[in-house]
Amino acid sequence: MIIIGIILGFVGLAYLCWLLFALAVYALPMFVGVAAGLATYHSGSGPIAAIIVGAIAGSITLIAAQIAFTTFRSPLIRAVIALLFAVPAAIAGYHAALGLAHIGIPAEGWRQAMAVAGAIIVAATAWARMALSGPPDAAGQGIAAGVTSPAPLASVPKEG
Repeated sequence: MIIIGIILGFVGLAYLCWLLFALAVYALPMFVGVAAGLATYHSGSGPIAAIIVGAIAGSITLIAAQIAFTTFRSPLIRAVIALLFAVPAAIAGYHAALGLAHIGIPAEGWRQAMAVAGAIIVAATAWARMALSGPPDAAGQGIAAGVTSPAPLASVPKEG
């Protein structure tokens, strides 16, 4: 019975890690939605209005960022948008890794090292997901824009 508990514990931990990486891109819209919802609630509106305003603000943030990312062709603007999504993901990854490190690591220095490593990994994942969500460059060459390909093999004349 204890073996089943250990196995299920590892399965649950693996699922939580997968969930963290899969949802890292949505950290910025979540933070915006929570901030808007709390501001609405503290302004005197009820909890239902705060949830609705938070959901709308988070959705608008996500949709506006995706439209801006796919519309702008400048790599600098795309990098800034991806960075806006990666920073909250790094904060969330830091705290998630720190919480997991508190479970099994007794030394505070190693806990912080694992938390920083988790923040870097989650931010890189969010950056990559955001960068890969956009269409390729205008030339249709993606990352290798500006690199000319050699002549296709089918058009090379045969000798002899």
